Amino acid sequence: MKIAIVILNWNGQKLLQQFLPSVIQHSQGADIYVADNASTDDSITFVKTNYPNIKLIQNQTNGGYAKGYNDALKHVNADVYCLLNSDIEVTPNWLTPIINTFKTEANTSIIQPKILDFNNKAYFEYAGAAGGFIDKYGYPYCRGRIFNTIEKDQGQYNDTTEIFWATGACLFIRSNVYQQLNGLDEYFFAHMEEIDLCWRAKNLGHIIKYTGQSTIYHVGGATLKTTNPRKTFLNFRNSLITLTKNANGFVFGKIFMRLLLDGVAAIKFLLQLKPLHVLAILKAHFSYYMQLPRVLKQRKAIKTKTKYYYTTSIVYDYFVCKKTEYRSL
Repeated sequence: MKIAIVILNWNGQKLLQQFLPSVIQHSQGADIYVADNASTDDSITFVKTNYPNIKLIQNQTNGGYAKGYNDALKHVNADVYCLLNSDIEVTPNWLTPIINTFKTEANTSIIQPKILDFNNKAYFEYAGAAGGFIDKYGYPYCRGRIFNTIEKDQGQYNDTTEIFWATGACLFIRSNVYQQLNGLDEYFFAHMEEIDLCWRAKNLGHIIKYTGQSTIYHVGGATLKTTNPRKTFLNFRNSLITLTKNANGFVFGKIFMRLLLDGVAAIKFLLQLKPLHVLAILKAHFSYYMQLPRVLKQRKAIKTKTKYYYTTSIVYDYFVCKKTEYRSL
């Protein structure tokens, strides 16, 4: 089985310098690519000078995560793609459990490893943790992380199990499935695009799994910090698009509830004296409504819509019922 590890880079020379060595050391047998998104720093020179054996793909523009990978993967020949963030440290034998799962489970198309916090290695990392799920209104959460509550890794998620979505920080996907799905939705630019990809995969009957026998450490927020209103805008807008495209049943009832719940989130930001995040939520909704005709065409093209999400509201369970850990749901 041919594995291609593709690291998307944008002005991340320092991250490549810090994290490429672990990927090279612990990924024997895999092809390693750096896909550069039109960086203006010394990333390309650094890779060419220090790692001449690494395959370098130079995208002509910075199309974000989605277009960046879509453009780069056209130049990659492999059975399985690994979409790997540039701020990740991998561990010995991290590929073995994942390759074994792909080899023994023909219907498993996407896999995610255990993701711990690089800066606090006893805890799970926000983006992905031990595998992702979604509630009926499109809010994502993870085993090991619900909203901003992050669990300590005590071996509680050392299993291999089916999940709803795998994080884009480290996502393994069969290349033929990626092509079947026409890749990532480039309109997203960044954030939530991996959830949309996974949901579309599930609508076609593909299985997504998490394996706790493979561990990596993720810095997180290396491109956009959580304090950046641009991140708030992308998360809220792209979440609405994902829900509209993929959810089964009467979707506009869910969208109406999202309008109310996102309004509560805006009030929370206002009370925290974060007016730019309030504005980001408003912009996210206006952008979504402007794109609604296009999104509804995409929804119509998705013939089967799988009901495979948490059937109640994670917002209600977390903030009202105080269910802060996955096992309490």
